[in-house]
Amino acid sequence: MPKLRFIEQDVEVEVPIGTSILEAARKIGAPEGDACGGVCACSTCHVYVEEGDELLSEAEEDEEDILDKAFDVRMTSRLGCQAKIEGDGLIAVRISKESIEAFYNEHPDEPRGS
Repeated sequence: MPKLRFIEQDVEVEVPIGTSILEAARKIGAPEGDACGGVCACSTCHVYVEEGDELLSEAEEDEEDILDKAFDVRMTSRLGCQAKIEGDGLIAVRISKESIEAFYNEHPDEPRGS
């Protein structure tokens, strides 16, 4: 079963193929924003894929258009709501600062972690 690691939070979760990075974050409680509810209408689920990008679905035009509006976009940037796991192995991601801030704005009662 594929594993997804959230590097800075030092948490890892096994998820079935077809799961998005955002769904995995929700399952394990990683602070990834999702202001639009995960429908590719904002960039608050912006992550950096540091390992295992070949195990993810390819970015489509809608995702790339939204990423154009995100902060600190890098070659490894993906929207967590759109990046779906397609292969078995380890995927390691860093949640962008933009996404972490969005998460805590969306969940003001949630204690801030690392």
